[in-house]
Amino acid sequence: MANKLPKVPVVIVGMGWVGGIIAAELTKAGISVVGLERGKSRSTQDYYHVHDELRYASRYELMQDLSKETVTFRNTEKMRALPMRSYGSFLMGDGVGGAGVHWNGQSYRFLPYDFEIYTKTAERYGKNKIPQDMTIRDWGVTYDQLEPYFVKYEQMAGISGPAELPEHLGKMSKPFPTPPMKTTPAMKLFTDAATKLGLHPYIIPSANLSQDYTNPDGIERAVCQYCGFCERFGCEYGAKADPVVTVLPVAQKSGKFELRTYCNVTEIMHDGKKATGVKYVNTLTGQESVQPADVVVLAGYVFTNVRLLLMSKLGQPYDPKTQKGAVGRNYAYQTNGAGSSVYYEDREFNLAMGAGSLGSCLDDYNGDNFDHGDLKFLHGANIRFTQTGLRPIQYQPAPADGPRWGQAFKQATLHNANRILGISGQGASMPNRYHYLDLDPEYKDSLGLPLIRMTFDFLDHDRELVKFIASKTKEIADQMGGTKTTVNDTIKQYNIVPYQSTHNTGGTIMGADPDTSVVNSYLQMWDAENVFICGASNFPHNGGYNPTSTVGALAYRVAEGIEKYMNKGGSLV
Repeated sequence: MANKLPKVPVVIVGMGWVGGIIAAELTKAGISVVGLERGKSRSTQDYYHVHDELRYASRYELMQDLSKETVTFRNTEKMRALPMRSYGSFLMGDGVGGAGVHWNGQSYRFLPYDFEIYTKTAERYGKNKIPQDMTIRDWGVTYDQLEPYFVKYEQMAGISGPAELPEHLGKMSKPFPTPPMKTTPAMKLFTDAATKLGLHPYIIPSANLSQDYTNPDGIERAVCQYCGFCERFGCEYGAKADPVVTVLPVAQKSGKFELRTYCNVTEIMHDGKKATGVKYVNTLTGQESVQPADVVVLAGYVFTNVRLLLMSKLGQPYDPKTQKGAVGRNYAYQTNGAGSSVYYEDREFNLAMGAGSLGSCLDDYNGDNFDHGDLKFLHGANIRFTQTGLRPIQYQPAPADGPRWGQAFKQATLHNANRILGISGQGASMPNRYHYLDLDPEYKDSLGLPLIRMTFDFLDHDRELVKFIASKTKEIADQMGGTKTTVNDTIKQYNIVPYQSTHNTGGTIMGADPDTSVVNSYLQMWDAENVFICGASNFPHNGGYNPTSTVGALAYRVAEGIEKYMNKGGSLV
């Protein structure tokens, strides 16, 4: 029998960036919060002297255990979905801090175009430019409305960035709180080449600190050491912003926050109109508990948020045949694969040193910053050179037509290790009526509950985008003075392997229409006013950027919304 606990004002499911930000903001306002995390607790001390590539990068120490819960995948409804049994396409975090612990730190604001993509596309090109099955829509909030929340996120995280960004990226009411990271020789080559082509490169905004920093909450963090152990690792210096070293300490010091680890939430309890709390299982003891609450916040990863709604029968599941329902619709990913490599026979670079968001980029071909009139795709890509720190186990730059083992292979990798610079495009992913998330009818997790099922594939417009962006990366690469350049300009069918991006979006999308969205602009659920859902699952499409800054901004906005709701009740829009 489930153990029923005393009622609390707010319960948050998931203690990553979203859960941490909301917990910090609500407890500062004097509101008591319980945070539930299915993984273990963490602190910076856990990462001291553990630059262990095999343990973390290859064996996924920080990731969700796929033997207990995973995702099933298919390209189309005609295929049978199969479980992802080993990590490949994306990496799902686990434990306090979630994916906010093992991220790289690249911190972009989505473009003004992204938030009003349907309106702005139709105004410039006409509605016929939008393919019939491409379900793009405005987000229900504009860039200008969200801009103050971007500032809150950047000041909290200590984002390091240029004093000014190109004007086509949207106005900033306040500059980044710390200067940009160092410019390496390789970054300078990229920047000089792009500038010669009339483009507008800039240093990537970074959650890896360029200098010591104290944020508005009094949290002190140290400067980045450029050790090259960011993605898939926790930062032993605390230089990379993550929930464990920024927002969670604020909540914990308030005296209003209770963190419960090893608590796997399995159901949102509700009466058909409002949530009454959540049910969870202690993963160590198997004890089931019910936590009543006035407000329930879903702050998990994309798949977690959608799966909980579907398992709880809260909201109407999306049906791709009728396009009715909203829970699970508009799943999107990232259209990667476009890129060029520059090889230098007579020059070497120190590519082992770096940081997760050390690099330069440009957005001349992102969003609608260029004319799409004669192109067969919408949106675009951020083009970048990054120097994230290339480690020896996973980086083996031997020629594809050469030997793959033995002495000759080792000699080739040693020779090439510091001679190849890669330029890549991170492309936007547009939603499609047949791309969605639902519950798998066959496969279950270790608790006997259905797994989430993903239906997704790359389409013609993705292939056209990759071909176009690849040609632009080659133009830059050719200007960088290498011995030779190579280009990749094709993608085929999407597969769950190899690793591509952890930027999954959609499934609980925001919008102004309750029939086609799950939450309003304050991320308050249309079907249950005391349920707030926040994360990349709110994105109606995925842009040409890493999603974290936009997720962080939304988290600050939803925290404000929850406080308003607790004071007044009712719908916030």
